[in-house]
Parts: sequence; C-alpha cells; structure tokens
Amino acid sequence: MRKNIKLTAGIAATAALALGLTACGTSSDPSSSKDAAGSADKPLVVAASPTPHADILDFVKKELAAKEGLKLEVREFTDYVLPNTATETGQVDANFFQHKPYLDDFNKKNGTHIVPVANVHLEPLGLYSKGLKSVKDIKAGQTIAVPNDTTNEGRALHLLADNGLITLKAGVGTDAKLSDITDKKGLEFKELEAATVPRALNDVDAAVINGNYAIEADLQPAEDSLVLEKAEGNPYANFLAVKEGDEKDARVQKLVKLLNSPEVKKYIEDTYKGSVIPAFGTPAK
Repeated sequence: MRKNIKLTAGIAATAALALGLTACGTSSDPSSSKDAAGSADKPLVVAASPTPHADILDFVKKELAAKEGLKLEVREFTDYVLPNTATETGQVDANFFQHKPYLDDFNKKNGTHIVPVANVHLEPLGLYSKGLKSVKDIKAGQTIAVPNDTTNEGRALHLLADNGLITLKAGVGTDAKLSDITDKKGLEFKELEAATVPRALNDVDAAVINGNYAIEADLQPAEDSLVLEKAEGNPYANFLAVKEGDEKDARVQKLVKLLNSPEVKKYIEDTYKGSVIPAFGTPAK
C-alpha cells in the first residue's frame, strides 16, 4: 500500500469551496501565486493520478529526489477535476495527470490558470473488449463505451475513425463529439466518466479506455488492446503542471529535471513495456 496522502472527502469539499471563492474574485489573479524562492525549503506537493503518474513520482521520491535536495510529497487523486482545482487554490503546488487539450478545455470552462511545465510521458488510448479478438469482429448493433469528457471523447472518436469503425465530419478537431459522427456504421455508443469505463467492459462489446485507467484495471495496453493510438505526432503527452506564476519555483524546476532524466526514462520503459511511453523533449505548450 502506498504511503502517499489520499484525498479525503473533506479536502475535496474544501477544494470545491475554495475554487468557488476564487471564481468570485478572492484569489484568481495569477500574480497571487508563490514567488520562485519563497517555499524552497518546504516539500513540493504534487497531485497525481495513481497509475502511472504517482508511480513515476514515487520512483523519483525514493530514488532521485534526495540527491537533488528536493522534498517531494505525492497526493493521489482518482478523478480529472480535483487535481486542477487543488492546484488553482494552492492546496497542492503542482499536478501530474493530464494532457494539453484537456487542460485547455478545463481552463476555459473553469476560469483557472493552470499551465504546463514539462512533458513526461504518453499513455496511448486503446480499444478493448472482453469478448472480441480483433477490431474486425466489431459489427453493426454492438455497443462501444467512450469517455464522456470533452477532449477524451474526441480523442476516442478519432481512434475509432482512424480504424474504420465510424466516419467523422471533415476537419473536426480534438473536441469531436457523438453528433460529429456522420456514419456510425450501425454501432451504438455509451458515454461514461473516463475512470468508470474499464468497469463497463462486461456490459458492452468494446470500450475506449485511457491508458492510466487501463493499467489500473490490470490491462496491458501494448498487448490487450484491439487497437492503440500511435505515438508519433500525438498531442496527448501528459505533463507536470502548476498555477501560472509558479513555473520558476526552484522546487518545480528540480522536479522537471528529475522527471526528464535518463533514470525516469529507463523506469518508464522497463516498468510499462510500451504501455506508457516517455515524451521528453517535446514542447509542453
């Protein structure tokens, strides 16, 4: 069992209240963030999804942080909302769970000021099934579950379109939705919260599952998926993010150095064997 601090219902409620106050003008100004040196001796608190994000951070904490003089505290979150609200309100210093299309959509909808600092890895989105052995086995009348948040649903639909299962409107982008499908080819779709999609595998014919949730469900994306996103040119690298103004925090820069180190690259490759792919060196903005 991890020793990382888990998010409690009380903290979640506080985060929601604090974000509400921010929206009313209490502290929405990015200039209210910490200065670069003001918290140098305090632990850097990072919100992260359990797998692989918290696992990677745990490796950094145990194997690398002390040599860099970094005190690191990892808090696990199991949804895609609270890590950003907690970063916005200052309950955590940074987060590590998301990609740029999701963050852009989140900031726009919530008035938050979260910015990427450094890409770390890519979790290829995959199509999975309990009963089907090949994407060619998917037929009219069958049901596919997809994530219901804006960017991940669009990402899922593009994966299905790229593999000939549906046709999308010409030019539709990462925010594609079900109404942008011009030819469903007889398929039905079930929209679910991304974290719950793996649990629906027994109730649908196939499901498009985010890489981290697939791994948590004991699926091996590189082996178990019917189809998997290509890594080349993929815009969905997961990155370390902070509230605008905190990018130069010395602790953040130390963590960036470690997350983009050869040691972390080797850890990702050895641990996930192609199900999670290092994404160092690609721009996170």
